Amino acid sequence: MPTNQKPVSELSEAEAVEELAFLAGELARHDALYYAKDAPEISDAEYDALRQRNNAIEARFPALIRPDSPSRKVGTAPSGPFAPIVHSRPMLSLDNVFSDEDVRDFVASVYRFLGKLPDSSIAFTAEPKIDGLSMSLRYERGRLVSAATRGDGTTGENVTANIRTIKEIPNELPAGVPEVVEIRGEVYMAKSDFLALNTQMAAEGKQTYVNPRNTASGSLRQLDPKVTASRKLRFFAYAWGEMSAMPVDTQLGMVELFGAWGFPVNPLMKRFCTVEELLEHYHQIERLRPDLDYDIDGVVYKVDRLDLQTRLGFRSRSPRWATAHKFAAEQAFTRLTGIDIQVGRTGALTPVARLEPITVGGVVVTNATLHNEDYIKGIGSGGQPIREGRDIRVGDMVIVQRAGDVIPQIVDVVMDQRPASAVPYEFPHRCPVCDSHAVREEGEAVRRCTGGLICSAQAVERIRHFVSRNAFDIEGLGEKQVEFFFNAEDPALRVRSPADIFTLKERQSRSLTKLENIDGFGAVSVKKLFDAIDERRNIALSRFLFGLGIRHVGEVNAKRLARAYGSYEAFERAVREAKPPQDPADRTDKGNEAWLELNDIEGIGRIVAEAVVDFYNEPHNLEVLDALLKEVTPLDEEVRVASGSPVAGKTVVFTGSLEKMSRDEAKAMAERYGAKVSGSVSKKTDLVVAGPGAGSKLAKAQEFGVEVIDEDGWFALVGEKA
Repeated sequence: MPTNQKPVSELSEAEAVEELAFLAGELARHDALYYAKDAPEISDAEYDALRQRNNAIEARFPALIRPDSPSRKVGTAPSGPFAPIVHSRPMLSLDNVFSDEDVRDFVASVYRFLGKLPDSSIAFTAEPKIDGLSMSLRYERGRLVSAATRGDGTTGENVTANIRTIKEIPNELPAGVPEVVEIRGEVYMAKSDFLALNTQMAAEGKQTYVNPRNTASGSLRQLDPKVTASRKLRFFAYAWGEMSAMPVDTQLGMVELFGAWGFPVNPLMKRFCTVEELLEHYHQIERLRPDLDYDIDGVVYKVDRLDLQTRLGFRSRSPRWATAHKFAAEQAFTRLTGIDIQVGRTGALTPVARLEPITVGGVVVTNATLHNEDYIKGIGSGGQPIREGRDIRVGDMVIVQRAGDVIPQIVDVVMDQRPASAVPYEFPHRCPVCDSHAVREEGEAVRRCTGGLICSAQAVERIRHFVSRNAFDIEGLGEKQVEFFFNAEDPALRVRSPADIFTLKERQSRSLTKLENIDGFGAVSVKKLFDAIDERRNIALSRFLFGLGIRHVGEVNAKRLARAYGSYEAFERAVREAKPPQDPADRTDKGNEAWLELNDIEGIGRIVAEAVVDFYNEPHNLEVLDALLKEVTPLDEEVRVASGSPVAGKTVVFTGSLEKMSRDEAKAMAERYGAKVSGSVSKKTDLVVAGPGAGSKLAKAQEFGVEVIDEDGWFALVGEKA
């Protein structure tokens, strides 16, 4: 890490809050540009750097994880003219590593999870990471029946007609394949085909394309399959989703089988047993990278044995048995043309550098983060100088870097090119949106607007979050429309709270001011907007909870809460009854039963539970909720469980010393079979798995009459060998 970039270990809590706020907004914006519009502003390496920095800060400050945390997301929800397809198995992303030491840590983590010594007995595959568009191809009885993009990992876009135009993808598989086969891989455009296409476009006087990845993605989303067919898209197969039968038992064996079935597979995929061999192959591929006819941005490592993959299981958005080793960072010089101040949902004032456009690794960069006012001054969190005390000024020639563990940012100033007119930057003490005082509390690096409810930036951001793609997802209510309705002078057009969205149509019908007569709107667009709003009057419970913007309740936690309680009525009743401990120092006061139940939902814990209870204890929030619930109905959560599982839908507690599996492995196994894992025993617990040394939890299970089994009983119950 460069000495002029503050390590995560040196961030104060206030600095972490500010940076996480910036990262959440910046990553959400780039997700929309990349997945929905095929128009990214930054490279994959820069995007990975944003995520890596976010994950590192969250690991150090887990209590600060935001409701809209990027670590809880995979891609973005499908949009546009293509019908949705729900993946039979989620299409998750991979965690990234950026150094040789990171790879060693990944391999060591696999051995630790499995309880094995690092004796090189576990084999790993290594293959190039293709820079294309993830695709899932479903075959039934050997025939291609559907093709879907990754989407948000759960639901993708149906692009079957366009996929059929790719010659490398077979419409039929050989005889003897399993009845259901889902092949997953990457659709891409070869560099040579991309250059030929751009030559043709230029000759015809048309605008040329930016890079092969975006061109491939845009080509695949064409409404006319003939256009897709003309673009010469290609495919590499490397993974699978649902398989009615597993024909082989290793990763490499499966990919070799895909090749035998007629799918293109990457010839650089190899199997190794040591970290040194993996790293040697990585550097070999890195050297070959310029000569390959397809873009790659790293090397993917996977545990080869499929039974070990199953035992390792998944985190919220990525498998434990795989990781992507990304290629190195780059730096560039450019001029700082301005500093803008963004006001976030919490009132934090975040400085953003505006740059003369500069190409870094083939991508045009126009802005970067400046963290906070101390960072601009050249001061660290402890008051120590950074960049040897050099401040950052408008007009400076600056060094912009994208690196493995930091976000795209200005890392230093070229002092001998500083203009004589450059003056120290004065950080504003008033909100640039509402002109309220912006205060900085003692011990914090972040400066916040005190405007609260009168600050439109904060209020508008709350509305934007409510209608965002992974919340209520109301088509036609983008940033400009939200600002228009929020600032409307006519009450018939004004939207200041979520409920106002759903009363807009009725208020319009009684008003002399008609929306379709206002510039930027029309009869067709207004009808579409009102139809889109009406379509969300019945909303999935998890989306409803996420849309409320409760601190720490992101998409994953919203789904956990929805799954745990099943209905909004049960959820609201429980959280309003929940009483946390009155005195944290009093260990005998553990809160009431409703609090314990909320607190012990797997993945929730005290911090999230307190945020939820605090939200429902605020009268203003209840007023907003009551108004909203008169307009919308949260639907009971539909929980998908493993078919035929004897523990599907049951609440399981593991206690005591587990001898045949680690605690993480036990949790992953239970969730794989559709069970809910809890940290405490209550009357709602269905099963306790007790190892040697089980104490109070075992006693409570016996008191409540909960079924208790040992580890052997658990393996026998789920039908696995110990």
